[in-house]
Amino acid sequence: MGTEGQREKWDRRYADALETPPPIAVLTENAHLLPKRGRALDLACGLGGNALYLARRGLQVSAWDLSPVAIAALAASAGGLDLAAEARDVTAHPPPADRFDVICVGHFLERALCRQIADALRSGGLLFYQTFTRERVDEGGPSTARFRLETNELLSLFPGLILRFYREEGRIGDTGRGFRNYAQMVAQRP
Repeated sequence: MGTEGQREKWDRRYADALETPPPIAVLTENAHLLPKRGRALDLACGLGGNALYLARRGLQVSAWDLSPVAIAALAASAGGLDLAAEARDVTAHPPPADRFDVICVGHFLERALCRQIADALRSGGLLFYQTFTRERVDEGGPSTARFRLETNELLSLFPGLILRFYREEGRIGDTGRGFRNYAQMVAQRP
């Protein structure tokens, strides 16, 4: 499916959304690592749960998504927050180098962008990443393996960053408990 087809797919999905989703767990559970101020990017932001959370914490936020429908909904939710929402194909127009103190990526995986995402962090900047894994306990998330991480793959996608937090529980132990179906990472640019 090409870019136009992807945009239409996500526009339809977001047009039916009733509310802004909460921010991803890796961000809220590690919020103590966030800087008090600075520039943040919510990449492939969807309806902007992460962007709104970051802006409410005092960061200057850019939020990018392919879907103009999602961006319009986010802009309407932003009120007086320091948040600039932009319809943008992040694969064709990745973030520029050395621009952000925080980058948040949730439920999005485009392996070819990993280098540019890491480079877009300023020195000391933090990447909060959470997305779906192939090792899962239910059928939620993308049906295509291409959009799911292999076991421990997230650890290898950003080799120049310093790992600060990682969680991926797979299918071991009591699968009715814990944080399943996802990998989470917080990493810092030296």
